[in-house]
Amino acid sequence: MSFYLLSFTKMRCLLLELTFLLLLGLTLAQRQVTVQEGPLYRTENSHITIWCNVSDYQGPSEQNFQWSIYLPSLPEREVQIVSTMDPSFPYAIYTQRVRSGEIYVEKIQGDSALLHITELQDRDAGVYECHTPTTDERYFGSYSAKMKLIVIPDSLRVTSEAQTLNKVQHDSLELKCEISKTTVQHSHISIAWYQQRADEPAIEVISLSRDFVLHAGSEYSQRYASGDIRLDKIGETQSKLTIYNLQSTDEGKFYCEAAEWIQDPDGTWYAMTHKRSEGTMVYVEGTDMDINVRLETEKRMYTVGEPVEFRCILEVQNVAKRYFSISWAFNSSLIASFGANAVPVLNNEFAQREALGQLKVSKESDSVYILKIYRLRLEDSGKYNCRVTERLKTSTGEYIDGDSKRPKNTPITVLPLKTNISVEVTNNATSVLEGESLRFGCNVRTGFRPQNRLSVTWQLVDKQNRRSDIVQLDRDGTLHPGPSYIERSSYGGIQMEQIQPGSFTLEIFNSLKADEGHYECRITEWTRRLDGEWQMIGERHNGSAVSINALDAGFAVTAISRTPGVTYNESFDLQCIIKPHYPSWVPVSVTWRFQPAGSTEFHDLVTFTRDGGVQWGDKYIGFRTRTAIEKAESSNNVRLSISRASDTEAGKYQCVAELWRKNYNSSWTRLADRTSNLLEIRVLRPVTKLQVSKSKRSITLVENRAIPLNCSVKSQTSPDSHFAVLWYVHKPADTDGRLILKTTHNSVFEYGTYAEEEGLKGRLQFERSLSGGLFSLTVQRAQVSDTGSYYCHVEEWLLNPNHAWYKLAEEVSGRTEVTVKLPDNLLEVNQTLKNLTILENEWVTLECLISSRSSHASHLSVEWYVWKPGHPEKEEVVKLSRQATVLYGELATMSDLKSRLRLESPSPGLYLLTIQNITTQDSGIYNCHVEEWLLDPTNTWYKRAESLSGPTTIVVKQPDASLQVDTTTANLTVPELGHFHLDCTILSISSQDSRFAVSWVVLKTNGRDRHASHKKDGEEKEVLLRVGQDAIFSQEASPWEGRLRFQRLSTTLYRLTVLQAGATDDGNYSCRVEEWLPGPRGIWYKLAEEESGPIAVYVQNSGSSLQSVTCSNDALFYFVFFYPFPIFGILIITILLVRFKSRNSSKNSEGKNGVPLLWIKEPHLNYSPTCLEPPVLSIHPGTID
Repeated sequence: MSFYLLSFTKMRCLLLELTFLLLLGLTLAQRQVTVQEGPLYRTENSHITIWCNVSDYQGPSEQNFQWSIYLPSLPEREVQIVSTMDPSFPYAIYTQRVRSGEIYVEKIQGDSALLHITELQDRDAGVYECHTPTTDERYFGSYSAKMKLIVIPDSLRVTSEAQTLNKVQHDSLELKCEISKTTVQHSHISIAWYQQRADEPAIEVISLSRDFVLHAGSEYSQRYASGDIRLDKIGETQSKLTIYNLQSTDEGKFYCEAAEWIQDPDGTWYAMTHKRSEGTMVYVEGTDMDINVRLETEKRMYTVGEPVEFRCILEVQNVAKRYFSISWAFNSSLIASFGANAVPVLNNEFAQREALGQLKVSKESDSVYILKIYRLRLEDSGKYNCRVTERLKTSTGEYIDGDSKRPKNTPITVLPLKTNISVEVTNNATSVLEGESLRFGCNVRTGFRPQNRLSVTWQLVDKQNRRSDIVQLDRDGTLHPGPSYIERSSYGGIQMEQIQPGSFTLEIFNSLKADEGHYECRITEWTRRLDGEWQMIGERHNGSAVSINALDAGFAVTAISRTPGVTYNESFDLQCIIKPHYPSWVPVSVTWRFQPAGSTEFHDLVTFTRDGGVQWGDKYIGFRTRTAIEKAESSNNVRLSISRASDTEAGKYQCVAELWRKNYNSSWTRLADRTSNLLEIRVLRPVTKLQVSKSKRSITLVENRAIPLNCSVKSQTSPDSHFAVLWYVHKPADTDGRLILKTTHNSVFEYGTYAEEEGLKGRLQFERSLSGGLFSLTVQRAQVSDTGSYYCHVEEWLLNPNHAWYKLAEEVSGRTEVTVKLPDNLLEVNQTLKNLTILENEWVTLECLISSRSSHASHLSVEWYVWKPGHPEKEEVVKLSRQATVLYGELATMSDLKSRLRLESPSPGLYLLTIQNITTQDSGIYNCHVEEWLLDPTNTWYKRAESLSGPTTIVVKQPDASLQVDTTTANLTVPELGHFHLDCTILSISSQDSRFAVSWVVLKTNGRDRHASHKKDGEEKEVLLRVGQDAIFSQEASPWEGRLRFQRLSTTLYRLTVLQAGATDDGNYSCRVEEWLPGPRGIWYKLAEEESGPIAVYVQNSGSSLQSVTCSNDALFYFVFFYPFPIFGILIITILLVRFKSRNSSKNSEGKNGVPLLWIKEPHLNYSPTCLEPPVLSIHPGTID
């Protein structure tokens, strides 16, 4: 059990480790941008850099960098500085600095860059962000990093007193330098002293590093080690340089330089700023007057004729300000002397040699004097020396000899003349092919004196050890060919040259087998004696052996071909291999010969001549256009290439090679000839690759559509193949297919018998795709009779190399079953049932919506019918034919309906019939009948379908009567001869188009019955006045003639005024209103009639009593007889209540429980309806105390 637990624990740990490694791999695959760690402290006006690197990215190795800053004043706002990819990236405040180069980005490598700010400003402080635009497939990792830059003032100050000091050699020198800073951050100071001599670069004297380590410059290190150089610190800010034992090399300008260092967060130290002080000029004068003299020469061993030079060198202080005389001596004998005026004086013997130019005494500078002998003699061997004497100037201006010094003697040895040359012979090869050039070099390696001359002789020692001179070059440079080589040399076959002194070449062109042997170069050295004659001083020689191989050794020729059988239009190569492998310069002529198939004779086809020309045979001229002959550059192998092979090129081939050699006199010699084996070449027709698609398919289409037929060539033998395509159709009644159309390989069209008989010519369209493998036949305007099985027969034709066409193969395609049918009946008309109730004189629109049709190319005929109640059959209203002609039915023609019909089609498939100013006679059931017409392939129209829409029932009625007249009753008492108004108010109307006829009538009454509101049976009302709807007034009735006045106060208020009322005018008056409307045809008809409430009019004559007046006036009647009684009753009740409260409680009143019973019945008012007697007021049965 413990074993399994341990295994399970290990597996779980392993899974955790694998998970960790996977996560680590994902992490490592993230893009990572790192920037220099901050914060960084840098001083103003300094040049700073900030590095930025990107790693673990995808895409190109060249990454781009963009730098931005977040200023302390706006820490959330990004300000763009510079970009490596976008010149317009900087914001305006940085644009000028970036353009001027003050701010730029330096690419260290593709994924690392430095941001440079050459002159740091205080406003450059902030948080810098380095951003790398993504090149990854997806965002993963970090794309930017930030760091903080703090700009501090440059407080470093370095000062030193500018002065000029004159010092003497071996004195001491002290210089002080003041260095101060006020930087708040922790920083270190480094100090260095420098010396600058004239225009030379400054050199370091001594320095104190930031780590307080002293270090001396390379030129002062030894003196620092001996204690002559010191650097001491004096106080907090001063340092002192001390140089002991001054030397002349210490002359120059001294200055100190200081740098302020700060430690960055990554632990490295950075020099924020450098300052240098003004310089102190120090001059050092020498004190040493000793004279040191050295005598130098190049070597001590010379040969007669060589030059020698002696140099007498003075080592003194202030040589330019002092005067010296020089004397030269040989074996203690004076040769020459130099005075203070620097003019040499020579003794007799050496003066003669100096006059002959063999000797020269000169002054090179104030401290260097030279003695030179141009040609040494044997007697010049001995000891040489020079003496230097200082000339001192006295107070009188005269010169006297001062100190004198001379170096040790310098002996030289002059050896007699003897050749010391060594000769080396080189050649281009130890074994060459006959006809190749022989090149020899003869070089003098050592011991040759330039003033001497050389003569050279080349000799050949053959295998029989016979020696013969080839050519000789004498010391004067004249060539002399050997007796056996005079003719070859005259033709340029032998050449000898002097490349440079001591270096000679011999070249033998077009070598012969007889040139084989040992070649020797003999060099004789000559020197000129003093008397001018040449003297031989020695001879040296060396040699080299050369073997020459004969050209015709192993000469053989072989004919080969890798393609003995080829196909039409293919190419084949014939190789004529010549052995051995001769260089290209070997003249070999090669002739290809040809024997056609079925022939027994060979004829020359083409010859590659020895000089590189090509000669064609005159038998087979046609070969030249398809044949190329090529000779290899590195050999004499000849390749015959024949393209576009045909039967003409079939046969046997053979090559003949001849080996030639060109003689030095430009004549030719045939060395050998060889004939190759026979090669038979067979030319075959290509194997067909024709494949035609065998796929079968079925097509069902509607009549008048196009029948697309495709014939696809899936593969072909050659891209240049042409095809003849024959199209067939097979009908069930036919035994074989019938030819429709044939296109030959030359794209000539030929119609078949089927196309002729069925009249298909005008309906066939043949196409071929640009790629050439797809042929299409389209039968336009298909008919039902075109139904059948279609297929194509493809013939592949190729052009043979002789430009004649031949049929290579043929194949039949799969069949396409074509079925042509009439279009489906898809006509659908909206079958929605509609019921419409329309007011007379309005407009109604009937809709005929065709939701689908059999073809978009079809034409439609739309006809409207109506069935009216009481009519046995439906009647035609209007028809829109398929030619878009409107035809009206008998119903519309015989009435005014035609003028009120409007037919339109606002959109395809939607037809609208509008009936204007509809009448009740237009009521009925309407529907539309649609016919769909199609054009058959013979351009004849036929009706394909018809359909009837759903019925629309239209009921036309007149408007509902809404006429209402004020029926309020009224009583009117009019004084005699007064006037009264009879108002007629219309409260509501049926239509805004209504007009009204108003009549006023009166019902005469007598006595008390005149207030009756309704007439009695048998009584007739009399018309006072009638105003018709056409505003025509009737004649006034005779009793009121001349006394009536009519007013129309508004559209619904009419008034009739009766003037000079009399007793005969008593009665009940009312107005009768008739409402008229215009019909669809403009004829007015009466819609409604209403009568107002009666107005009882009583005319009071002048003798009437108060009672009659009161009773005749309703308002006066109520005021006098009705309103006082309720008021009076209220007053009595109030008095009783007051008295009841003021009485003492008493039991002698009747009531239950001692409560007095007190009530007052309503006053009962009795009055006569005729208002003839006053009303009787009685209050009972209570008792009022």
